[in-house]
Amino acid sequence: MNITTFAAIYIGSYEISMKIFELSAKRKIREVDYIRKRVELGKDAYAKGYIGYELAEELCSVLSEYTKIMAGYKVDAYKVCASAAIRDAKNELFILDQIKLRTKLDVEVLSNSEHRFISYKSVAARPEFNKMIEKGAAVVDVGGGSLQITLFQKGKAITTQHLLLGTMRIYEKLSEIGNAVIYYDDLIKELVDKELERFKDIYLKDNRLQYLIMMGDYSTEIVRKLEKNLDRTTVDAGKFVKYLNKMNRNSLGKIAEELSLSNATDPLLLPSIVLYKRIAEELDADSIWVPGSDINDGIACDYALEHNMIRVEHDFDEDVISASKYMAQRYHGYTPHIDALTEMATLVFDSMKRVHGMGKRERLLLQVAAILHDCGKYVSLVNGPECAYSIIMASEIIGLSHLEREIVACTVKYNTYPLDDYEVLADKLDQESYMVVAKLAAILKVSNAMDRSHKQKFKNVKASLRGKQLVITIESMDDIVLEKGLFAAKSGDFERIFSVKPVIKEKHT
Repeated sequence: MNITTFAAIYIGSYEISMKIFELSAKRKIREVDYIRKRVELGKDAYAKGYIGYELAEELCSVLSEYTKIMAGYKVDAYKVCASAAIRDAKNELFILDQIKLRTKLDVEVLSNSEHRFISYKSVAARPEFNKMIEKGAAVVDVGGGSLQITLFQKGKAITTQHLLLGTMRIYEKLSEIGNAVIYYDDLIKELVDKELERFKDIYLKDNRLQYLIMMGDYSTEIVRKLEKNLDRTTVDAGKFVKYLNKMNRNSLGKIAEELSLSNATDPLLLPSIVLYKRIAEELDADSIWVPGSDINDGIACDYALEHNMIRVEHDFDEDVISASKYMAQRYHGYTPHIDALTEMATLVFDSMKRVHGMGKRERLLLQVAAILHDCGKYVSLVNGPECAYSIIMASEIIGLSHLEREIVACTVKYNTYPLDDYEVLADKLDQESYMVVAKLAAILKVSNAMDRSHKQKFKNVKASLRGKQLVITIESMDDIVLEKGLFAAKSGDFERIFSVKPVIKEKHT
């Protein structure tokens, strides 16, 4: 049996953690060791805007120690990821350079989208996850810098919302208050409730959650204390809230003792407990499930999936499509046209495989662009493409990285506008991503022209590559003069990019 020893290192807002795993097809993912070291990078990053020399020195020292531990385990592969604390620091590049020079480690600084999706993967890979989201669930991922809520109804992802309400940020805001939880409760209520009430008003008005899936420090300890069972990680939500309310007047030391924590002086314990309580009260689910997974588990799961070491039942691509469709509905997208355009665009994409050189992931991005191509018209009929770009970039779509969201937003924008030169977009896209945008926009533009009237005039559409022509065969009982004219006008970019001329061949029945 082939076993890969893998190390997942995460540089967070207040600690640096490493988990050693054994990955194999038979045993899946097995944790071997877990090392954590307190380094409060967020204290500098969020308060000062940069990471000071002392913390940078401590960070490199801890990572050097971790490399020795990895050598002791003879790891076959590793991945080091960093959070918002480094991403938001003005001296990010200098910190990464010091890490590389002193430890030889390559660090991937995750966007918020990437961070949350990696964490989410380890939870969605669990067999009970699909059953829970069928009944209505919210995944709440609480970190040091922020929290994120992803809502599911009837097994479908509806929305992902990102709130700058992490435990470290809250602690920094309330650090002058002291250790009495009762004060934290009132103040965190003021900070959090406005955001949660707005979320409920928009997304939970006609829906009730059965499950709240909670991820974050100390959540596992709370549930295990309640259930007195190391294997049971689901608890009645009312019982959860009642228990946390009982600790409202306890000191930090007493809370740590109650939860059997080794670190009795962690200042983030109080904001964590009150934040969990407020989330549970406001989202009002029936049950709370704490899977006990963290970002390190997600990094290992992501690596195992990427290298085909494990398989999961959950369809992550369907999350992307589902969330995009709900987003299009929110901005009053015309569903028949969206469906027709998505079908046409993927048909053209599939028939052009040997010419465009793109793969499954780019096909997914094309589908998302087709679904969201008209969302900007909700804001402005005149400046729809610009508004659509802004809407997409301002929205979290579970499963898409920041760069992928940029590719989708640009594809939608240049579906209407002429494609800008690379130099204009170099601050947003690398050359490879720019080429993807150019190709996807060309495909979307031609496909959109075929249903410009939004009347779905074409039936039994087929496409095939014949030499230097893409022949699109259609059947129609309607007048298609408008579509033919626009198709010819919109095919210029397609021809220039692919050196293939798209033509419509009408089949008479």
